[in-house]
Amino acid sequence: MTLALGCIADDYTGASDLANTLTRADLRTVQTIGVPADDLALPEVDAVVVSLKSRSIEAGLAVSRSRAAETWLRGRGARHVLFKICSTFDSTDAGNIGPVMDALRADCGEAVVLVTPAFPETGRTVYQGNLFVGAVPLNESPLKDHPLNPMHDSNLVRVLARQSGTQTGLVDLATVARGTEAVRARLAELAGKGIGAAIIDAVFDRDLETIGLVAAEHRLSVGASGIGLGLARALVSTGGVKAAATSDAGAPVGGLAACLAGSCSQATLQQIANAERIMPVFHLDPDRIIVGADEVQRALGWAAPRLAEGPVLIASSSTPDQVAALQARHGRDAAGHAIEQAMADIAESLVKSGVRRLIVAGGETSGAVVDRLKIPGFLVGVEIAAGVPVLRAVGAESDMLLALKSGNFGGAEFFSDALRLMR
Repeated sequence: MTLALGCIADDYTGASDLANTLTRADLRTVQTIGVPADDLALPEVDAVVVSLKSRSIEAGLAVSRSRAAETWLRGRGARHVLFKICSTFDSTDAGNIGPVMDALRADCGEAVVLVTPAFPETGRTVYQGNLFVGAVPLNESPLKDHPLNPMHDSNLVRVLARQSGTQTGLVDLATVARGTEAVRARLAELAGKGIGAAIIDAVFDRDLETIGLVAAEHRLSVGASGIGLGLARALVSTGGVKAAATSDAGAPVGGLAACLAGSCSQATLQQIANAERIMPVFHLDPDRIIVGADEVQRALGWAAPRLAEGPVLIASSSTPDQVAALQARHGRDAAGHAIEQAMADIAESLVKSGVRRLIVAGGETSGAVVDRLKIPGFLVGVEIAAGVPVLRAVGAESDMLLALKSGNFGGAEFFSDALRLMR
């Protein structure tokens, strides 16, 4: 297998978003969970997205895991590697975007790396180096209250400079608008000054195509699924890959269906509220989980008699104020870890009980669930919402369909939309 494009994603839902984007752009794509084992049988594909759960772990560990993924991808012929990050640039001043970028840049010998989380289709744009969520700067959006990586600065040149060992510059929108030659000239100018990373503006879809054409000439880029779209279109338009007819994840699997929600985003909270009109919903008590009370068994006991009648939803999601209070009582890391593992326990038991269609909301929750289920990879199917495809498990003990949703993704009726497509 020789890959046209290799990708390293720092969380599982972001990996699904990227894999979905590449599939829509006519690249045959597989998403793996972690660096694949040598004996994992993969179909002939154009792109592989290696999913890591490295966004919020210690920076050194994130670097080592990302380097291992890059080694695997380069060994399969990938000339270009995209380090896929969140479209809201979730990263503290200690990392992990900067340290991982620095390590991958050093490994591949790239002089200057293009960096952008822009994806206009999902309302993420970058102008003069500032990231906007819809019409407001990042630091004025709900992401300022993110429980793990609160974002208080919208200027990505400053944000990346605080966590990277390389100087950071800017390729502004006026340069992008002049086309690929202008971008190439600006990158050469920055590299000549010893600047190794360049935040690049993108406000319109056509900006992504310009960025993709230039990025594809380099060995490394950093960004969200928008730059992945630009790279995919560049590979198809230049003949690097032949456009493939895409298909869904396969035949229906049947079986029981369940939803899990761990995200505390405003979008997910609204989706849970809407789901209560169409299915039973169980709200976990986070304090009971953290202190060791038998909250998992209480949830499973509640779900058991209801699953045969239709889908159920089990949620640990809380408002930002409730999350802050919980973290104050128990500590941020302890609270997050306990809840993630509880959701993984619930998912494992549900699958053992016959659940074959599983929808998970929240990046950290999705990571914990997929790790527990020991699913090594996915074939990418039809799109439920922007950035969220149906996934069919590859190499798992049971044939099953999943949807892994980042907290802020999906419309108000996401859970019902997903169930309609997961047959």
